[in-house]
Amino acid sequence: MKRVHSWVTYLQVAPLALVFLLFLVVPIATIVVVSFFDYNTTQIIPAFLIQNYEELLFSPVTWQTYLQTVEFAAITWILTLLIGFAVAYFLAFHVRSTTWQMVLFLVCTIPFWTSNVIRMISWIPFLGRNGIANSTLISLGLIKEPLEFLLFSDFAVVLAYVHLYTLFMVVPIFNSMMRIDRSLLEAALDAGASGWQTLRFVIVPLCKPGIAIGSIFVVTIVMGDFVTVRLMSGGQSASVGLMMLNAMSLLQYPAAAANAVVLLLLVLFTVAAMMRLVDIRKEL
Repeated sequence: MKRVHSWVTYLQVAPLALVFLLFLVVPIATIVVVSFFDYNTTQIIPAFLIQNYEELLFSPVTWQTYLQTVEFAAITWILTLLIGFAVAYFLAFHVRSTTWQMVLFLVCTIPFWTSNVIRMISWIPFLGRNGIANSTLISLGLIKEPLEFLLFSDFAVVLAYVHLYTLFMVVPIFNSMMRIDRSLLEAALDAGASGWQTLRFVIVPLCKPGIAIGSIFVVTIVMGDFVTVRLMSGGQSASVGLMMLNAMSLLQYPAAAANAVVLLLLVLFTVAAMMRLVDIRKEL
């Protein structure tokens, strides 16, 4: 009877395992294999060389690009965490009506009804040299000349990232906050804790799983992104994803594959570090 039960269990898991194998394991394994191939201007040559990794890891340009990508991810993570936590806190603890909580939560999702590219492009007439922001600041007498850093700069890239991905931080944190037993907050207040102490020692620790999930979403998406950097920096900034895109446009697929493997390892290391700090299984 136990043997039959085990076979039934394997059959139940088989469809998901097959999908996982075909659409995740096989593509990643293919990228790893191709990363050791040789290439020239016209073809990819099957081989087993570490030249692609040597050129990648010993290039100052590569290290600078990775550093800038990590910088984008870190700044975006901090800003989305602060904004996402504040929005989730307001929805969870200051909006008493469940109906209004859902309504305001849906309002936060409205930007996701349009394409990411459209939302990025919408910043251009606002941040441009003769855009709404500069025109308003000049008319108010706050500046004499248009601010050049608002568009086609690192500032524009980070602004677009925060605009695009803050909701990925709001949702899991809000979910964590809604699971907090309100009697714990009342007990903290009865014990003489201030609002700040309650936030620091009760709410934030209980929200760690949601913060970790949101952080994983934001960091992994930003580190693999190339469209935002390309559009919002005007070609003046670089990222690992954009470097891979340029390599593929030159038919340097093995070099791009090696870059993808290194980026994957970096992202996996970052996610593993987050999961070591916080047990996200409590949230799943």
